[in-house]
Parts: sequence; structure tokens; C-alpha cells
Amino acid sequence: MSENIVLASDGDREQIMKLYKEQIGREFCAWDEDYPSAETIDFDLSRDALFVMKENDEVIAAISIEIDEDVDGLECWDRKLFPGGELARLAVTPSMQGKGIARMMMKHGLKALKDREYKSIHFLVNKYNIPAIKSYAKFGFNVVGECHMYDQDFLCYEKELD
Repeated sequence: MSENIVLASDGDREQIMKLYKEQIGREFCAWDEDYPSAETIDFDLSRDALFVMKENDEVIAAISIEIDEDVDGLECWDRKLFPGGELARLAVTPSMQGKGIARMMMKHGLKALKDREYKSIHFLVNKYNIPAIKSYAKFGFNVVGECHMYDQDFLCYEKELD
């Protein structure tokens, strides 16, 4: 199924927005009607930073390489591992969750970061999102701190890319 992960295109916009909207209101999801937006998708597409998984030409998952100066500026990150890349907006359509798709998307994102010569990955996970924490445990990420941003409490994950 990982062979179905591709760089998103302009033609995927509507399906990506639908996927994002499906996440609103789900437990641990801080997204709302304003975020992620069409502008978020535009920004990701403009940087070749948005990947999607398709099944039967339908977008069933997405992940982005993020640029967020607020997150990059957190004190917990190991500056020896910079430049560090951030993966964000990982979404899987609800009917396909629990099938290892999020893990496949993360693997693809890690490879994309390495291909773009980042030294590490860092990202935030809602500290109460047990399913995500269990999923990420398999990757050997280090929890290097905690923060409160975007009205949520997060664990800060980091790992050197090898």
C-alpha cells in the first residue's frame, strides 16, 4: 500500500480538504473550520511538501513537511541535530484508521526529510493522545520535552535521522 503514497497535486485539493474536515471534532484533534485551510494546502503544495496515499484514486491519508518557526524555536530540541524537519497534519480517513496507514505515512515522511537533507525530525503530539503515542513508540522517537501551544498540551518528539 505504501506504493500508493505520492506527492499531492493541485487536482487533489478538494479530496485533501475533505480528509482534513473529517478529522474535525475527533478526539485529540484541535483542527477547526479555519485550520487547516485552503491556504495551508496551497503553502504545502508550493513547497512540494504534501504527500497523500490513494486507494482507487481517492485520498485516504495525508502528511506534510511543516515549516513552523514557533515549533522550531522550542528550547527542547537538540541544536546539534539541526536542520530538523517537522512532520504535521497527518490524517487518515476514519474508515481506514487502525490499519497501519499512519505508520506508513510517517515512514514516507521520514524518508522525505532524509532525502531533503534534514538531520533530524521533531514534532508535537497531544500528550493525551494514547493511540498516537503508541503508534510513534515503534519508531524509537525520544520525548525531549513538553509544551503548551495551540490550546493543547504536547509532548515534544525528536529523533536523529539515520
